[in-house]
Amino acid sequence: MGQITLQGVQKAFGPVHIIKGADLDIADGSFVVFVGPSGCGKTTLLRLIAGLEDVTDGKILIDGKNVVAVPPAKRGLSMVFQSYALYPHMSVRGNIAFGLKMAGLPKDEINRKVEAAAATLNLTPYLDRKPRELSGGQRQRVAIGRAIVREPKAFLFDEPLSNLDAALRVQMRLEVTRLQKQLATTAIYVTHDQVEAMTMADKIVVLNAGKIEQYGSPIELYQKPANLFVAGFIGSPKMNFITGDVAAQHGAATIGVRPEHFHIDGGGQGWSGKVMVAEHLGSDTFLYVDAGPVGTLTARCEGEKGVKAGDQVTLVPDPNRIYRFDASGNAIFA
Repeated sequence: MGQITLQGVQKAFGPVHIIKGADLDIADGSFVVFVGPSGCGKTTLLRLIAGLEDVTDGKILIDGKNVVAVPPAKRGLSMVFQSYALYPHMSVRGNIAFGLKMAGLPKDEINRKVEAAAATLNLTPYLDRKPRELSGGQRQRVAIGRAIVREPKAFLFDEPLSNLDAALRVQMRLEVTRLQKQLATTAIYVTHDQVEAMTMADKIVVLNAGKIEQYGSPIELYQKPANLFVAGFIGSPKMNFITGDVAAQHGAATIGVRPEHFHIDGGGQGWSGKVMVAEHLGSDTFLYVDAGPVGTLTARCEGEKGVKAGDQVTLVPDPNRIYRFDASGNAIFA
């Protein structure tokens, strides 16, 4: 089992409150991603769950038991850090087996678990190599293997892919997601990359300044953001926001339109402007348009669009995809 519940969890360093009362229910076997900008408290919240930081107030329950006073080694969790933290003088086999040896497990059981983890992670051919003989992705798989063999109640990942190049990040993202589904073990994954969050998570926790802004599935957050912060953070490129008289006509202080919800030079009422930059990516074209008083708008078109910098275009929003927000920044759903 690996159900994790947070009840009013707070963390303060002196007068500075980093986590401001987090309430959260993480179901057994789910993949939950903590996402938010740098300094929002996502890594601190993960470290509180792991027991690497003391809780100032509140409860952390693992399978119904409050573990606030339980040391990290006895919480039944395994953590994978941003740095691989491998022992350079040990082989891959030695690194994966280290925690099991420290726990005093029999040699035969250690070998069995190491071999099984290596097979799962495609590391069998590398078991006798040292970390310096491995690629970055292979080293990260070793770190994950070290966590797997402990058979934890939950895996805690702290930005594990941030040291990898773009192509390898995509590959490892798929591997970590596949592995979690295969093992059916609860996972909490911290990242600042909302694309990682959207593609990997069963549910996403969006954090901002130590506060949980919204908790839900990727599609829920994309389709029904609770406020301006979530609307602007989830989705790439980010949502366009428009204020003033245009928003007031929709009964809102601010309206939002996602770049993919514009029709280019389509029928209906929209905003005209000059294309400042056109990014042609083959599968998509991104247009950055100076729409005068409305400001700079970003539009996303499928495929190759025959538009270049300097062209005049009209961006027409899908009327069914206009998001409305009140003066406090909260979504208006009525």
